[in-house]
Amino acid sequence: MQKKPTTELNNILGKAKPDQLDQYFKENKKYMADPQKGFYYYMKDVLCEKNIKLKDAYSFAGFTESYGGQILRMEKPTKDRDKIIRLCIAGHFSWDETNRALKLYGMNELYAKNERDACIIVAINNRIYDMSEIDEMLMQRGFQKLTEDEKK
Repeated sequence: MQKKPTTELNNILGKAKPDQLDQYFKENKKYMADPQKGFYYYMKDVLCEKNIKLKDAYSFAGFTESYGGQILRMEKPTKDRDKIIRLCIAGHFSWDETNRALKLYGMNELYAKNERDACIIVAINNRIYDMSEIDEMLMQRGFQKLTEDEKK
């Protein structure tokens, strides 16, 4: 999938008429999310771009390889947003990449008006990928640290 800012696509759709929808799809197909290429493939693609192996991302996130793989492949879906955030941080994802991963998983994006999320956003934007450092930032401000794999 090629990249085109969502705001640009939003602007086009904001002015589009119903009879222009097919033309929109034709002209912007390469920018559209591929339903066949959901969360798992997105994560793999971003990790590959960053030369980070899946097993390393699981390990850095604090997950066993088995459990991390089950979450990634959605064989064992989680409702714990922190686990997806941990995988993204372990994969050195940007704020935008993290938000996209969360959306693909069906979760809320990191939200600047949420104080806990704001701490995580600042960590990501400052390339702080050490989980213990991020947990310390959170706990110093009275927030819960990022959830770990309880099976470890």
